[in-house]
Amino acid sequence: MTLPNRRLLNLAGFLACAGMMGFALFAQHILLLDPCPLCILQRIATISLGIVFLIAALHNPGNIGARVYGVLVGLVAACGVSIAAWHVRLQNMPADEVPSCGPGYDYIMENFAFLDALDLIFEGSGECAEVVWRLLGLSMPTWVVIGLGGLGIAGIWNNFRKSPM
Repeated sequence: MTLPNRRLLNLAGFLACAGMMGFALFAQHILLLDPCPLCILQRIATISLGIVFLIAALHNPGNIGARVYGVLVGLVAACGVSIAAWHVRLQNMPADEVPSCGPGYDYIMENFAFLDALDLIFEGSGECAEVVWRLLGLSMPTWVVIGLGGLGIAGIWNNFRKSPM
């Protein structure tokens, strides 16, 4: 049995990211779960990862180019996993240590310098610590860690393997 070519698996990675974003939009607009600032950063990471997968699928490079895409997939996925893991950390803090609620993502990005805005976002807020949805006992950011982590590992493997294009 031979594995699908690199291009097809990169396309599958893009479709998985699109599916994750589709569920995020479903949760926001149908389930009425407004995203917190950390959720928005996780969405940006998911979209970015999907874009890297899509470009890799469209480009269909040789072995050296594929390794470049593998590194990019790994870096973007690691950023997304780090953000989601930080969010999980906030959700598991003792109630007395949770920071108070802060302004929303749009307000922060419009009114603060970029690095100050990131500091404020990663400081977290009460809304980021609230678990409003679970599947199989795991919160949405935990599923993002699993999803982006799995896609990152699969994307690195796919783009580093020796394969006929």
